[in-house]
Amino acid sequence: MNFRPLGRTGVQVSELCLGSMTFGAIDDGAAWRRPGGPIVSKVAHEMINRAIDAGINFIDTANVYSRGRSEEIIGSALKNNGKRSSIIISTKVQGRMSDDDPNAAGTSRRHIIEQCHASLRRLQTDYIDLYQLHRPQSDIPVDEKLRAFDDQIKDGKVRYIGTSTFAAWQVVESLWVSKELGLNRVICEQPPYNILDRRIERELIPMATTYGIGIMPWSPIAQGLLTGKYRRDRMPDEGRYTDVKKLPIVHSRRLSPDVFDVIDKLDPIAKEKNCTMSQLALAWVLGRPGVTSPIVGPRTLAQLEDNLGALEVVLTDSDLAQIDEIVPPKSMITPFYEADFGPHRFKW
Repeated sequence: MNFRPLGRTGVQVSELCLGSMTFGAIDDGAAWRRPGGPIVSKVAHEMINRAIDAGINFIDTANVYSRGRSEEIIGSALKNNGKRSSIIISTKVQGRMSDDDPNAAGTSRRHIIEQCHASLRRLQTDYIDLYQLHRPQSDIPVDEKLRAFDDQIKDGKVRYIGTSTFAAWQVVESLWVSKELGLNRVICEQPPYNILDRRIERELIPMATTYGIGIMPWSPIAQGLLTGKYRRDRMPDEGRYTDVKKLPIVHSRRLSPDVFDVIDKLDPIAKEKNCTMSQLALAWVLGRPGVTSPIVGPRTLAQLEDNLGALEVVLTDSDLAQIDEIVPPKSMITPFYEADFGPHRFKW
């Protein structure tokens, strides 16, 4: 495992980050709550320990993942293995934590401070290494959010702050406000990035490189589309995209003929490299300029092992040129920013 600097902080993080959105089923007697759904704590503990053994020192979560259960699982796992001091924990705030309280969501000062304390309790730790705004929220001023974050840093509860799924101009706006008000600035951004959606190459990556912002891509294997599991004429019995009629619009629209064209064209490259398609897709993101640490979200130990295998895949200039022909730089085959699907595309 190699390590890379997280933005301009000097903190070294593993070149893969373990994502935990799948952690969360409370019933330890069942492997799945539903096909493709949250996994039980026993399996999650095994994956955390395996990831750490492989050299991963970076774990990403959010308060909204199974409404706190993901954070609880990570906290208990790190308490059991005694590895908290060597792990960089990233969590996020913005998602709805209660259906009854109108203030139990968003990025108001009230919610940020309340959820920072709650995340600390769930994670069983005294500090959060990286605390991020989960999504932009234009109806709350940037200074309201940054002042709340800055206070948590000054109180010793948070060490660094970042954003997730922000546009380049929104990150720059936050940098300007931090400079004007003398506040701690964001040090990283967490955008969607994969072979099917390369739009962050237009503005976000050049901005990040200019201002020393780390990039932690989510969905590097396109939420399963780039595993090779889903084919134009062959869909599996179980999986995220199996029952298209029950899919949210944010997922169902991705099953387009153009996506399957890309998958078919990537097949020969993966076979030539003697790797799985998911390893090819992840290795591609790992090697992109400006990328710090892609977030992987395995649901099983086998999937985690497959992800780790991407570290051994070496892509040549010829391989990269072939991929550029299939999906040109800065282009998009199918969108991964939820905003592309309209104002009601995603409900926390």
